[in-house]
Amino acid sequence: MKEKTLCHAGELFLIEQLQKNFQYNLKSLVAGIGDDAAVIKYGKDYLLFTTDMMLEGVHFDLHYITPYQIGFKLISVNVSDIYAMGGTPMYALLNIALRKKTETSFFNMLFKGIKHALSYYKTILIGGDISAVRKDIYLSATIIGSTIKPILRSGAKEGDKIYVTGYLGESACGLEILKKKGMCVKPSNNLLKRHLMPAARNPDKLKGIATSMIDISDGLLIDLTRLCDESKVGARIYEEKIPISPQMRKTALSLGLSPLNLAMTGGEDYELLFTAPHNKKIKAIYIGDIVKSERVIIDKLGFKKAFEPKGYQHF
Repeated sequence: MKEKTLCHAGELFLIEQLQKNFQYNLKSLVAGIGDDAAVIKYGKDYLLFTTDMMLEGVHFDLHYITPYQIGFKLISVNVSDIYAMGGTPMYALLNIALRKKTETSFFNMLFKGIKHALSYYKTILIGGDISAVRKDIYLSATIIGSTIKPILRSGAKEGDKIYVTGYLGESACGLEILKKKGMCVKPSNNLLKRHLMPAARNPDKLKGIATSMIDISDGLLIDLTRLCDESKVGARIYEEKIPISPQMRKTALSLGLSPLNLAMTGGEDYELLFTAPHNKKIKAIYIGDIVKSERVIIDKLGFKKAFEPKGYQHF
């Protein structure tokens, strides 16, 4: 019998397997595999640890992005995980693997982008490792942060409202522009900026209000599914409430793409998706409600349809 491949297993299944095989009964470990960052109780506060990698040919294409933008994005995507826990980033560790024939100017611009992002997020670089690679560039960052009270994916309750912090699908639309038109598009185009140099959303105004939270890195539907799985609840979202900017809608249609599909399944927006009690006044975009078990989208005509965890998965 042919052995199942990682592609057939799927990323969500692989993470579930890791959760089952690496369970620890430690008082200090508040959250481990399955959340945006690991949470460790440390005195009166909590330490947050997260790591993300960026691989050439998987996360970026050097035809479409500059080394400066790569460096900035590497830090942003990691800080976004700390923010998704209601935390403040403090320290960064880097692993960088480049080809031996890489020009020093590439290295210098990469670290200029990293330095810009670290300054922007008030985070300092404390170490890491540099290596040579035979083929594709490999980058990873680890961010250490802290919080007085972590916001987990597992805190959503039936009756909570569901919110996002901004427009969705813009990064995915920006990527489609690059794939179809290349770098001939004006660099000031906001959709390109959302993809090439995303800014993580600061959660300070949500602390003490949000009951659960996750950053939208792989797409609204798949990340909402992850939040619901951890909270053991369902969700009802409304198609007409999904925030789509006029620019994204117009551009997507001109490319022959569905704006709604990009908004619901496009990755790398790094907006925060969170829940809050129904009686709280929130300065964010309401898109639906937490319910007992069903997971559905209500279309503009009021018809109900179950949603699947569609979005970006490596496997």
